[in-house]
Amino acid sequence: MTTTVGSLSLNGRIRAMMFGVAYGDAIGATVEKLSAAEISERYGRVTSIDMEWHRMGQSSTARNGRVRGGGIITDDTLMTMCLMSIYNETQRHLDAWDMAAGMVREIAWTPRWVPELQREAMLIERLFYPEKWIFQRHQLSACDPRLGGVGNMVNCGAAMYIAPIGAINACDPKAAYDEAISFAAGHQQSFGLEAAGVLAAAVAAAFVPGTTLDKVIQEAIAVAKDGTQKAIIEIVDAARRLKGAEYTTIVEEFHNIIGKYSPMGDDVVHSVQKAGRASDAYCPSRLNSIEELPIALGFAVINEGDFYQTIQDGINSGRDTDSIGVMAGAILGALHGESIIDQGIASQLNRVNKFDLFAAADTFTKTVTGIQDQDSQRDIEKMAARKNLALALSK
Repeated sequence: MTTTVGSLSLNGRIRAMMFGVAYGDAIGATVEKLSAAEISERYGRVTSIDMEWHRMGQSSTARNGRVRGGGIITDDTLMTMCLMSIYNETQRHLDAWDMAAGMVREIAWTPRWVPELQREAMLIERLFYPEKWIFQRHQLSACDPRLGGVGNMVNCGAAMYIAPIGAINACDPKAAYDEAISFAAGHQQSFGLEAAGVLAAAVAAAFVPGTTLDKVIQEAIAVAKDGTQKAIIEIVDAARRLKGAEYTTIVEEFHNIIGKYSPMGDDVVHSVQKAGRASDAYCPSRLNSIEELPIALGFAVINEGDFYQTIQDGINSGRDTDSIGVMAGAILGALHGESIIDQGIASQLNRVNKFDLFAAADTFTKTVTGIQDQDSQRDIEKMAARKNLALALSK
């Protein structure tokens, strides 16, 4: 029997969540690190996964031997699938020890097809340094798993793959937040860790039967702390005020707001000129926030939750475009379910990346239902124990 969440099946929502992750990743990957103005000048507006990567005209050395475009996904989707695999293997809730064991095995010791490299490889070959940190801290340094994220560059690296924790804790945003914080503490710190918790909570909230985008955002704000909470509130308030405004006006206002919480701006490319330069970017702070999650939520509000329009607006705003697309896609996919899936795009994503998104989603759905069944049984046992305790104390 198919488990349902409201009028939508759990399996369909998980399929849509994974489609949202891969689609947002693939369409955003072609323009990652360009500013909104640069995207507009070169492409006009990106609306298709078939757009050519802006670096394709460069040498292989300049591209680090990588390829993108035509639906090729990045490490955002691959690490999301790694997290699903850890759940499938353990069949239980996760914490930082699973980052130290499971994620290290997934990224450093499990060969897989890496689309950007066009070959089978260990995923760690493709990862950015803050994600390679997982291997450095846990296997090479043998740290306390709960302290794995300490010292890392603070970025969106944990939030970008954390959506499966929201599905495991479907309909329970606080539990999703707590588990994401516990697990991702092995990878990230400060507002990078906070974003992972809030993103997981938003995904969990999206599974609530009959919910709305406004309620999903309320749940995200309720668990969010410090700069992350303030950034989301300000961006969402601006989005409600700016509905119907010109796109360039919206992007400018969003970037003005997020600039108070994220000092990097459009200068996101690391270069020799930055060596030794003092910066507040990527450093621990209770006042700061990553850009990607507030921006994704802002465009969701602007577009009243429309799946494709939100993702396309998000990635055309520039900077860390693939992760903006992933976060918007995960939340709205879980919210709307299977109806948002374009089967032609899904087939192309499967073909060019040599995976099967829906087979992976279906296997993961079985894991989700199994873990939630265990939770339900524990809840029953707890209630019985408390009842027995109350009876004993009343005697």
